Amino acid sequence: MISRRLYSTTGSAGRLASVIKNVDLLKTKSYINGAWVASSTNKKFDVNDPALYPKPDSKLASVSSMTLQDFERAIDHARVAFDEFKQTSGRYRSNLLLQLYELMIENKNDLATLITLENGKPYADALGEVNYAASFFQWFAEEAPRISGDIIPSADASKRIFALKQPIGVCGILTPWNFPLAMITRKLGAAIAAGCTTVIKPASETPLSALSLGYLVEKAGFPKGVVNILATDDTAAIGKLLCESPIIKKVSFTGSTKVGKLLMNQSSSTLKKLSFELGGNAPFIVFEDADIEKAVAGAVTSKFRSSGQTCICANRIFVHESIYDEFATKFVNKVKKDSLLGYGLNKGVTHGPLIHDRSMQKVVSHIEDAVSKGASILCGGSKRPDLGTNFHELTILGDVTPDMLIFQEETFGPVAPLIKFSSDQEVIKLANDTEVGLAGYFYSTNVSKVFKVAEELEVGMLGVNTGAISEAALPFGGVQESGFGREGSKFGVDDYMVIKGIVLGDIV
Repeated sequence: MISRRLYSTTGSAGRLASVIKNVDLLKTKSYINGAWVASSTNKKFDVNDPALYPKPDSKLASVSSMTLQDFERAIDHARVAFDEFKQTSGRYRSNLLLQLYELMIENKNDLATLITLENGKPYADALGEVNYAASFFQWFAEEAPRISGDIIPSADASKRIFALKQPIGVCGILTPWNFPLAMITRKLGAAIAAGCTTVIKPASETPLSALSLGYLVEKAGFPKGVVNILATDDTAAIGKLLCESPIIKKVSFTGSTKVGKLLMNQSSSTLKKLSFELGGNAPFIVFEDADIEKAVAGAVTSKFRSSGQTCICANRIFVHESIYDEFATKFVNKVKKDSLLGYGLNKGVTHGPLIHDRSMQKVVSHIEDAVSKGASILCGGSKRPDLGTNFHELTILGDVTPDMLIFQEETFGPVAPLIKFSSDQEVIKLANDTEVGLAGYFYSTNVSKVFKVAEELEVGMLGVNTGAISEAALPFGGVQESGFGREGSKFGVDDYMVIKGIVLGDIV
C-alpha cells in the first residue's frame, strides 16, 4: 500500500518550491568561480523524479548542460585559485569546512527532500545520507590543521632530511547518482583540507543536490574558484577532458569498473594521480555459529538499503547449510514485516524505486536467469507497475549457484540471492571468486574464525557482525578491480598530497 502523497505533483518548479523551505538551495545553473552561470550554448537537460517517471509530472527541473568550453573555463579558474589557496593555513581551511558542515546540518531537511525527489530513496535514508555527507566536512575540518610532514635522520651527520607534504593541485571529482551528496563531500572535504582546488561533475541523474551544495559553499565564504560544480549530460566527453587535462593533477571517481578502466586509460597521457572506488560483488557470509537474528537484521540492512543501489551492499549471501532453512525463513519474514515499498516522501515508506529503466532491466534479467537455472523465488520477484515504472519488489532467491548471473555480476538492485555452503574453506573460495573486492560481511561468534576469515577475504572493507560499515572514520576503498586509494579516515587526505623531500646540508 502507499499512503497519500504529501504535496501536489502539478508543475515541476512549483512542486520543488512547495517542499523546499530554503528555495535558495534550488539551482539550475552551474557554480564557476563564485558565480552562477548558464551553459555557453544555453543547452539544458531535464531532471526527473524516478518514482514518477515517465509521467508528465515527473519533471523536477531543467538544468544547464555545461559544455567542454565551460569546463575548461572552470579548470582555468581553479588553477588560478590554487596559487593562493595552497598558501592558506590548515586552520583557515578547517574553519571553512566547519562552516560548510554547520550549513549542511542547518539545511538538512531540505537537502534530504531534494535527494528523495531526484534519487528516489526514502526520506529517512536521504536524511541519513545528509548527516553522513556532512560528517566528512566535520572530519576533515579536524584533519586539516594536523597535516604534517616528517624529519628523517640522515646517514650523514652534516645533513637533515625533511619530508614536506604539499597539496597536489587542481582536482577533478566525478560522482555517481546513488549518493548525490555523500560521494562529493567525501572527496571534497579531503581536497579542501589538503589545500587543493576542485572541479566537480555530478551525475546527470542527480545534479540538484550537488548544485545545492554549491550554494552552501558560496554561503560559507569559500574563495572564488576553489570549488566549481558543473552539471552536464555530456558525461563521457567531460570525463575524458578531466582525465586528459594537464592542469588537473588528480582525478577521483566513484562508479563502475568498466568506466574506471576507461578513465585510467585516458589519464595515462598526463600520468596524473587517481583514486577510484569502483564496482563490487560483496559477499555476506553467515557461519553456523552466528547469531541468526542479528545476521538477518544485518542482511536486510546491507542488501536492501536504497533498494540495493549501493556499491557496498551484499550481493551474494552465503549461509551455512545447517542453518540455511532457519535463516531463509527469518530473512523472508523480516523483509515482509519491516518493508514498505512506495514514494519516498510518504510516511512509513522504507524502500523506493530504481533509478531508471536500465537498472530495472538488469534486476529482471538476473531474476529470470537465476530461476531458469534452478533458483526459487522465496519473496517478491515482480515489478510493481501499480506504484510506478521503476518500482520492483524486494526479492529473495533461494538455491542460487555460481553459474547464475547474479552470482557473477553486481545486481545493484533489490534482489538477495541465498547460497548454501558446507565448510569455511568452501565459502572463502566462493567469496573470493570474483575480480572485484570492495566490501564484504560475515557473522560469527568464534573469535579465532573472525581473525582468520577477515584476513583471507579479498576485499578492502569488512563488516564483522554488522551490516553497516560506512562512517567518516572508515578508510573507504577496495582492492583488485574495485579500485585503489582510500577516502575518509586519517588516510583520506593522502591522495590529495605530494611529498617533497628536502635535504639540508652543511650542518656543523
